[in-house]
Amino acid sequence: MIIRKRIWPRTLSDFFSMTFILTIIPIIYWFQLWVVLPAIHEHGSLPYILHFLFGNFIMLNIVGNFTYIIFCDTSTRRDIMPISAANTKNGWRLCASCETLAPPRSWHCPTCNICILKRDHHCIFTGCCIGHYNHRYFIMFLLYLFVATTYSFCYNNLFIWNRMHFEFPMSLIKIIFPLAIFIFGFDGSTNQFYLILYIVSAVGMLYTGVLCIYHFCLVLNGNIANESNKKIHIYNLGWKQNVKEVLGNRWYLTWTLPYIKSQLPHNGVIWDTSNSWQYTDFKNK
Repeated sequence: MIIRKRIWPRTLSDFFSMTFILTIIPIIYWFQLWVVLPAIHEHGSLPYILHFLFGNFIMLNIVGNFTYIIFCDTSTRRDIMPISAANTKNGWRLCASCETLAPPRSWHCPTCNICILKRDHHCIFTGCCIGHYNHRYFIMFLLYLFVATTYSFCYNNLFIWNRMHFEFPMSLIKIIFPLAIFIFGFDGSTNQFYLILYIVSAVGMLYTGVLCIYHFCLVLNGNIANESNKKIHIYNLGWKQNVKEVLGNRWYLTWTLPYIKSQLPHNGVIWDTSNSWQYTDFKNK
């Protein structure tokens, strides 16, 4: 993996979004395993141990995939462009901003100030673009965030409603608008702080769930966001090969840990299309 030269966010929106992620994830992790879990399962019991191990497994994947996303250089600067193979018919074009030839499926990012190989989008929560070499880690990061928030939300329901005494209308106001605690004050306990974390996990579950559906559909259809918006479908090679294009040849193992090596079929510059892939598949038969 080639390391990005500049990993810090370049804009204020990226900075605050990334800071939020780096703050809220450890807090939710602490809340779930050191507050919620001991309140539901007896410390040292088999269910406690299993849930503790599962929680750490999820956290390991979240942290690992996030790290790979931000450190992995997926820009055009990482590869030597095969200029001899450049052809406008194949999707090559001149990038006026980079003042160099850009390969197919690459787009220039004004925030990163570089062309990104197979650029999907610029993610404000990681402060970098999602492209050919870190797409796998972004997909797995999303998946494990959704698993974590769903898991947290289910357990938080058991935890919160056993601690809270519902009083209409104040409890309803604090549930719908958890930051109202700063207006109406704390009740002398940590319940309202826990309630904020409960709401965060619920919102996170819905948000990451929608993103998972959207991005997994793109992967299965062999598209990236830019191509989907432009209605480009020439890179659809069938769902299995489309998954390999993102997760690599060992796609069936990449969900377990981000540290498992999985070679990508392409170099991010030269691509198979649906026509060429069908022809190659026909010859092999």
